[in-house]
Amino acid sequence: MRKSGILFHIASLPNDHGIGTMGREAYEFVDYLEKCGQSLWQILPLSPTSFGDSPYQSFSIFAGNPYFISLEALEEEGLLKKEEYADIKWRESERYIDYRTIYENIYIVLKKAYLRFIENDSLKESLKKFSEDNPWVGEYALFMALKSVNGGRPWNEWDKPLRMRDENAVKAAREQYAEEIDFSEIYAVQVY
Repeated sequence: MRKSGILFHIASLPNDHGIGTMGREAYEFVDYLEKCGQSLWQILPLSPTSFGDSPYQSFSIFAGNPYFISLEALEEEGLLKKEEYADIKWRESERYIDYRTIYENIYIVLKKAYLRFIENDSLKESLKKFSEDNPWVGEYALFMALKSVNGGRPWNEWDKPLRMRDENAVKAAREQYAEEIDFSEIYAVQVY
């Protein structure tokens, strides 16, 4: 049986916050594809991007890109307030994604949702279970937290004990940067 479909990245979906997300616009697009008789939707990788914002240059093949988290969905869950994200100027032009502006703002907004998330025992338990079942989550979150506290520098420029994964240095880092690790863990698995 023959099928037809489209290659269209999540980032290209229309959205008021600078980039397409896995929120309402993705569901509406699937409904539209169905009405058009399409049966396939091919997307580019959904993993977090690094320098250059290419979906093919990522820190993880498992983690999700925080840019694709629907801010409206976080609001509906009670984790964000509209005024915490709606008035941000997410881009200069409707035609282009302004990755720099998104990068400069998304983590500020997500940190506000994170502070509400950690107060919700049910959500925390879901994350804990997922992380226990998927050991990559803790390692990824540690890496991203260390990258953040090291000013975004590559791992080979970090202090030697961390760079060489010295057991004591890693243990100390897990304790010292526990909040940053938790924050990275939540958005890696996108438990929303």
